[in-house]
Amino acid sequence: MSAETDAQGRLYIPKEVREKYGQKYHIVMYEDRIELIPVADDPLAAVREAAGELRDASTEAIQEDIEEAARDKAEGVSGDR
Repeated sequence: MSAETDAQGRLYIPKEVREKYGQKYHIVMYEDRIELIPVADDPLAAVREAAGELRDASTEAIQEDIEEAARDKAEGVSGDR
């Protein structure tokens, strides 16, 4: 899909894209491209959805999972040698 800006620099986003991703976007600039990242209508709800099962986990349980994953990774690295 491609699009062009008008004389004022406005970019038309097709209806099917707006319906799927919404009407607000962050513009992220890289050296050789830009990306449009959708902004959720309700950012807090989006965070809750992304958190999934972690939403109800305690910080201690999350910390334990992180430490366990780090140990597993360290053991895997040292086991490769």
